[in-house]
Amino acid sequence: MEIRLRRIELGTRGSSPASRMLGKHCAILLAVSLVLATPLFGGQLFAGQIVDRVVSNVNGHVVLQSDWEQEVSVEAFSSARDPDSFTVAERSAALDRLIDQELLREQVRPSQPAPAEQVAARVAEVRKLHPDCATDEAWRAKLQRYGLTQSALEKRLADQIQLMKLVEDRLRPSIQIDQHAVETYYHDQLLPDMERAGNNAAPLPEVYGRIKNLLAERKLNELLSGWLASLRSGSHILTPESSAGERNR
Repeated sequence: MEIRLRRIELGTRGSSPASRMLGKHCAILLAVSLVLATPLFGGQLFAGQIVDRVVSNVNGHVVLQSDWEQEVSVEAFSSARDPDSFTVAERSAALDRLIDQELLREQVRPSQPAPAEQVAARVAEVRKLHPDCATDEAWRAKLQRYGLTQSALEKRLADQIQLMKLVEDRLRPSIQIDQHAVETYYHDQLLPDMERAGNNAAPLPEVYGRIKNLLAERKLNELLSGWLASLRSGSHILTPESSAGERNR
């Protein structure tokens, strides 16, 4: 999974950080209890009716087809994209993110909800991407077209905030970016990049803090990738393909 952390782009005029994390879905309703009583990768009920389908099993925790579809919808809505524009690879990556998010939740189950003001701020950021939703009626209609509700969007964004806090609390204290690393990046990467683009780079003191933040975010992503790889290696994860492979052995 790729959990998308904050990325800071450097230039002569400043930077615009953006963070996006993905969380697990909220209500699965009565269909879940029915699905859980069916075979691992089925979901078929009494008269052959399919209510939902398990697409992954992560150490005994199921990820449903409805979870996956909503993940794609939220990602599309949060980037102002049409969900139908997602490629097979992008949809597969969304499922990988759901799996890794479940692995992270196994480490620490958040005891406190995400602060309401942070959730509201994140919703406002997403809403800015949809300028045609100036009225609440238009906003609700747009959500509906993506198969979402206001509460579902808020729940997902709150989950993202909680997971980001988990990652930050776990990994951030071990990150140390010294002056030499900042200076090396400035002289070996930023200056040549600016020269190739035909721009003049700001003096080092003006961008020192942004470079340090950028390097810290890169290190955080490296540590997160390593942590997730370790969690995956010690976990039992089934998908329809892997399940079929085990049965065929």
